[in-house]
Amino acid sequence: MATAKLLLTDLISVVDHVPSNYIRPISDRPNLADVQASSEGSIPLIDLQGLNGPNHSDIIQQIAQACQNDSFFQVKNHGVPEELIDGMLNIAREFFSLPESERMKMYSDDPSKTTRLSTSFNVKTEKTANWRDFLRLHCYPLEDYVHEWPSNPPSFREEVGEYCTNVRGLVLKLLEAISESLGLQKDYIVKALGKQAQHMALNYYPPCPEPALTYGLPGHTDGNLITILLQDDVPGLQVLRKGKWVAVNPIPNTFIVNIGDQMQVISNDRYKSVLHRAVVNCNKEIISVPTFYSPSPDALICPAKELVSHDQPAMYRNFTYSEFYSKFWDRGLAKECCLDLFKQN
Repeated sequence: MATAKLLLTDLISVVDHVPSNYIRPISDRPNLADVQASSEGSIPLIDLQGLNGPNHSDIIQQIAQACQNDSFFQVKNHGVPEELIDGMLNIAREFFSLPESERMKMYSDDPSKTTRLSTSFNVKTEKTANWRDFLRLHCYPLEDYVHEWPSNPPSFREEVGEYCTNVRGLVLKLLEAISESLGLQKDYIVKALGKQAQHMALNYYPPCPEPALTYGLPGHTDGNLITILLQDDVPGLQVLRKGKWVAVNPIPNTFIVNIGDQMQVISNDRYKSVLHRAVVNCNKEIISVPTFYSPSPDALICPAKELVSHDQPAMYRNFTYSEFYSKFWDRGLAKECCLDLFKQN
């Protein structure tokens, strides 16, 4: 019976249409004909070569403009080896190709679990399901979590662990540059995070018989600090720019960087987190691997005092990241930003 399947990956082998619990109301469908091709309004591509050398101030300026005007940018010459990137996408593909019984060993519908395979977003609270399965992993400090990760495919822990460590190096480099772009001390943002946290998701979007009826993920902002997204070669990501959805086509060996809600708070609204979504298609599966870098749960988040003045008062009250995070998961991917709950009256 189809209803007994907990994961979309296994459900699609027994259905030839979009089940009713995945169908969005007519007013909330992707309207794919109205999406701009990426060449018309593509997000900036920043070359990080020379960030610590002669191009330093030029790259900081590019990052400042991208964060202020776009909230999304792509990076090349980022220092993460190409073979690690290819290996990460391959291992994700291998994991979702494992037999159902093997994958289900990792299944949980509890968002507080630090390693879990699940489907949609939060199956306990949402009304409409999303066309996605995902494996979510906590990955910093690596030694605290790697023993919970899948042991199949056999090289999973080693390959994904090395990828995580390299991406963390890129994140720390970007956080220094973003701090500097705000006129703050280089280590300001990292110090604001407390012990820091790094999570990642392996997203699997199977081919969908009727992609105009549903989403891989609907429009949402990221609740964390900064996200580093690895896409495969199939377009699916769309970003809201000037009221229009823009498709972001993958460029090999680059990452997409986007500003999350916590960065919006620390920058006191100078840098905004923006709505983005994932759409699906009827021919090809899509794999994407976002890395979410966050404050530790007990970190106190507030606008940087250097960015608060008489003319630019603090836009947000102080809060702990754990308070924000629990609200973020409970609300699901609501269109209005979770940050609105933390604004100063």
